[in-house]
Amino acid sequence: MAHYPPYDPGVHPPYRFEALPAAVARAPLRPLYPLERTLSELTGPVFSENDVAAGENDLTQASGGQPIGQVIVVQGQVLADGRPVANSLVEIWQANAAGRYVHAADQSERALDPNFHGAGRCVTDADGRYRFRTIKPAPYPGGGAPDWWRPAHIHFSCFGASFMSRMVTQMYFPGDPLIEPDRILGAIPDEAARRRLVARLTPDVGERNRTLGYTFDIVLRGRNDTPFEGASA
Repeated sequence: MAHYPPYDPGVHPPYRFEALPAAVARAPLRPLYPLERTLSELTGPVFSENDVAAGENDLTQASGGQPIGQVIVVQGQVLADGRPVANSLVEIWQANAAGRYVHAADQSERALDPNFHGAGRCVTDADGRYRFRTIKPAPYPGGGAPDWWRPAHIHFSCFGASFMSRMVTQMYFPGDPLIEPDRILGAIPDEAARRRLVARLTPDVGERNRTLGYTFDIVLRGRNDTPFEGASA
């Protein structure tokens, strides 16, 4: 049985998506050549809670001070073939409340927040569950096209049972009017698959009278699998 999500052209974005110039520039010109998978690729890595320091899933406390923006809680479950994936390393990265990343590639004039570095990680528990406390990111110009703004989103990286089951995707927020015209999300042909990238507002996930809560489940393999990023995203 394969340990990685198969490419489904109806669900996952194509390598070459004409509406996104950056994807066209990076897209391969020839069919991909499959390489023989090694034993280490099919059986590792193996993570545990000892691989992540306490508090790495709380992005609001990473720098010692209170970051600017709306504090939110995001939690969910990592699944494969309908079963929870325990000890899966889940990593997130995102823009801050001004729409800027702490990254050398982001040289925009939007403000940096000294109390928010925008990255965190955790390991799923025995039921495949993860939880992050962070700041709701702001939209920012998409670039490469006039008047295109990326909706607020959080990037996710998730490992399943092996290196070959690593998935990178993006989570969006319900009710965002920038979702429909987004060129990256629009690269996914299937409307139902696009909806699976929108988190659910879940009141009992948040901290009462303090934060909003969102649920975002990640399906690495199986029915209703989560769309993952190809070269177009």
